[in-house]
Parts: sequence; structure tokens; C-alpha cells
Amino acid sequence: GLKKVFGSAYLRSCKTLTLNGLCSTRPASALTSTPLDKKSSADAEALGRSTCRNSCTSVFSTKRHVAVDALGNPIRFVLTPGQRSDVTQAAVLLAADRPEEVIADRGYDADWLIARIEEIGAEVVIPPKRNRTRQRAYDRNLYADRNKVERFIGRIKHCRRVATRYEKTATSYLAMVQVAAIMTLLL
Repeated sequence: GLKKVFGSAYLRSCKTLTLNGLCSTRPASALTSTPLDKKSSADAEALGRSTCRNSCTSVFSTKRHVAVDALGNPIRFVLTPGQRSDVTQAAVLLAADRPEEVIADRGYDADWLIARIEEIGAEVVIPPKRNRTRQRAYDRNLYADRNKVERFIGRIKHCRRVATRYEKTATSYLAMVQVAAIMTLLL
């Protein structure tokens, strides 16, 4: 069996789920050349304003949330606007899976998510946020395997259309992310 990891994976005979959410900016030319029609909104197309680090400007971006198994193979993708928090998509990434461990970064540290993970019988491997009054213990050796999701995202970002979103619709962009994932699995 495999483990599922949010953002990363763990190599053992049991299941681990790794979660991660990363942003992809969309060029201004792609935004202004074709305005969104009345049927779709920026939120429906997974476009949102997010501020970049070390910058006081905001850019349109899309966040890719990814769940991978213990080998770093993708299981599930979800797109959201760039300003949306990572933890909002954790339930979707966990849907219908029964992992033994769930590995995620601090962005997924929420009491309701930890309760849900423990409810399904999985070990929580999420470092607590620094502002928590009670710091929770977690397995640092398991957490080190979270790099598998980061490596997977790095591989799919070799595809230029994934690294820089050119597609107008979220459906088209998600299709390109899935094609890039298939290409990484074939190589």
C-alpha cells in the first residue's frame, strides 16, 4: 500500500497523504486581451489578487493545491484564487481517502482539520503554527518526506504553461496541469 501526503509523500507500506498549495501568476496580457464573460467570474476561474513577498503590489494568481502519495505521484489537484488559504481545500484533498499519515506544512494547521484527520485514524504530521498557545508534537522524520510534493511541483513547473498560467479558464489550466503531471509520470 501507499501513504498519502499533502505536499509530500512518505515511503512505507502504509498510506500517507501530502498536501501543498502553490501560486502561479497569470501574465497581464492574458488578463486584458479577453475579458471574462458574464457567466464566469474571477473566483470561478481561480483568479485572485495575492500580494507577493517583498512587494507592495498585488498580481492575479492561481493557487494549485496538490495531494501526492508516498512515491510522489499525484492523486488530486484543486485550483483556487491566489488569495485563498491552503487549509480551505484540505477537505477536498482528503476526500474518500484513508491514509495512515497526513503530512502537510504549517498552512494546513487548523484544529478542525487535525480533528478530521484523527477521526479517520491517520497520524497528523503538520507542524504547529508559531502563534499557537499549546504547541503540538509531530514526527520530524516523517515531515522531512514532505519534500516529495515540492519536487513533484518543481517537475510540473518545468512546463512553461503550468509555471505561468496562459489559459483563460480554470478548466483549461487544470487540464494543462494534469497533462504536465502525466508527462512527469512517463519520464
